[in-house]
Amino acid sequence: MFSRRTLIGATAALALLATTGAASAQEYDIALISKGFQHQFWQAVKAGADKAAAEFNAKVTFEGPDTEAQVDRQMDMLSAALARKPSAIGFAALDSQAATPLLQQAKDAGIPVIAFDSGVDSDIPLTTATTDNVAAAALAADKMAELIGGAGKVAVVAHDQTSRTGIDRVNGFVDRIKANYPNIEVVSVQYGGGDQLASTEITKSILLANPDLKGIFGANEGSALGVVNGKKELNSNVVVIGYDSGAAQKAAIMDGTMAGAITQNPVGIGYETVKAAIAALKGETLPKVIDTGFFYYDKTNMDAPEIAAVLYD
Repeated sequence: MFSRRTLIGATAALALLATTGAASAQEYDIALISKGFQHQFWQAVKAGADKAAAEFNAKVTFEGPDTEAQVDRQMDMLSAALARKPSAIGFAALDSQAATPLLQQAKDAGIPVIAFDSGVDSDIPLTTATTDNVAAAALAADKMAELIGGAGKVAVVAHDQTSRTGIDRVNGFVDRIKANYPNIEVVSVQYGGGDQLASTEITKSILLANPDLKGIFGANEGSALGVVNGKKELNSNVVVIGYDSGAAQKAAIMDGTMAGAITQNPVGIGYETVKAAIAALKGETLPKVIDTGFFYYDKTNMDAPEIAAVLYD
């Protein structure tokens, strides 16, 4: 028979074990600051982060500004995240340079920084979980050239000139056209902040100024949908190639308004960001870049297993 003292000791031990287990379950507090929330892409990134959080017993917060034009708002979110001293920070930069002072604060405080989707012009992030946006946009250029017969005028509607994704996707597309397709001319590159309405008006302006335009590349979800809307409003037959996925883009591809698009692996981006943060906290060495992959999809391959797995609604 156990004595009262033994029972009390056992109870205390169990309580301590339970407390220790609870602390262990939330050992890592990881703050993710994304570029936005209005696109289905970011919701898919969050889903991947949540999946990793459950798998690795981490607490993960995920937030971003209302639109991808709100650089100042994103800086406020990053500053607030730093103030609560998380274990690690994941950051997708709207401006590849603006966040450097805050990221330096994180480094000075011993908080590992993992970049995701869109990197920064700094060596502070230990790694970047991202698509090879230059290569992906170059593939979009190859597909565009194929669809317009290797000759004619094309344009680009992109999201911004400040994020790494905006820069790399424009350069990837334009440079591939210039290098490989001498009979294709990029007549206009314009920026709509990833906003559908702004991108729609930009598209209509480009089409009206270039009635012989053959194709337009929309460099992110909002840009691509704006291009589709502009095409519809002017009843144009211009070839449209988009970037990202989501229900609206998939519907545009199925009805023929959009020829095809590049899909990233947003769930994988979110998952790998959290996984990398935990690896950093454990002292593991990380590669400079974690390539999360991309595919070109159209109505002929949307149901293929490797494509369907990275499309999102």
